[in-house]
Amino acid sequence: MGAFIFYDLRRGLGSRDIALLFPAWRGAAERLLVLSPHDDDALLGAGYAIAAALEQGAQVNVAIFCDGSAGYSRPEDKETIVATRRRETINAFQVLGLEQERIFYLGYPDFSLVSYIGWKLSSGREGTLRPVISLMRRLGITRLLIPNGYREHLDHEAAYDIGRYDGVQAGDPVGADWGAPTPVRNVLQYAVWGDFAPEDVLLAGGDPRIRANRAIVAPYAVEEKIALALKEWRSQGQIIEGLLAARRERDCGIGMMELYMALDPRPKLDYGPYRPLLRALPVQG
Repeated sequence: MGAFIFYDLRRGLGSRDIALLFPAWRGAAERLLVLSPHDDDALLGAGYAIAAALEQGAQVNVAIFCDGSAGYSRPEDKETIVATRRRETINAFQVLGLEQERIFYLGYPDFSLVSYIGWKLSSGREGTLRPVISLMRRLGITRLLIPNGYREHLDHEAAYDIGRYDGVQAGDPVGADWGAPTPVRNVLQYAVWGDFAPEDVLLAGGDPRIRANRAIVAPYAVEEKIALALKEWRSQGQIIEGLLAARRERDCGIGMMELYMALDPRPKLDYGPYRPLLRALPVQG
């Protein structure tokens, strides 16, 4: 496929080097994990990044949180929809070159993921913490892609929180019996259909209409392959048809765009600006 262009929108830089998206990129040594709330979200929001990373020889993995049990459009499909969507998911990702063994199902019910965040839940069940950390350590994940957590969908927001809290703890010396700690080198947030939160651009003093801070422009042939992959979800035909029509807005004249937010899930408190402030403030009494 080739000819991807990567952008740092805050610095106003474009490059054909994927390191602009994934700093200090190490090629075949990289292990990506895309956290996908539902089976089609990773392709819808991060399909170009998946394709680019595969082309660079990296291992790409997709963890699907929800089981698709609410995804039936006919009552008679209710009992078979989970199995149907699993078959469709395997077929869809294979179109892009991602094999079945790189797809991991976590099996939480649709529209309910938020109830499973954490380790030991009040219900007595175990939450997402150990399964996510164990998976990331076992796979040796180096890069993490998480969904947009701003006004998209309840399950998307939950997967976002899991990624920025549970996900980054894969590199911490906790849960020693869950596998050896594996630090994540960077985290990217992808959008499925909703806009990103304005916080980053407002802090940067930029145009609030341009909220993403990273982007990929892919050749039209890549979008054609993504479209073929998405059509494999035949049980979701009406939804996919609308999503494919909406994707035409990605055309920027030199290819098709995909937008990201590079984020630091653990921003360090900088005490530096406080020192002169505290020395300069008057003290009464």
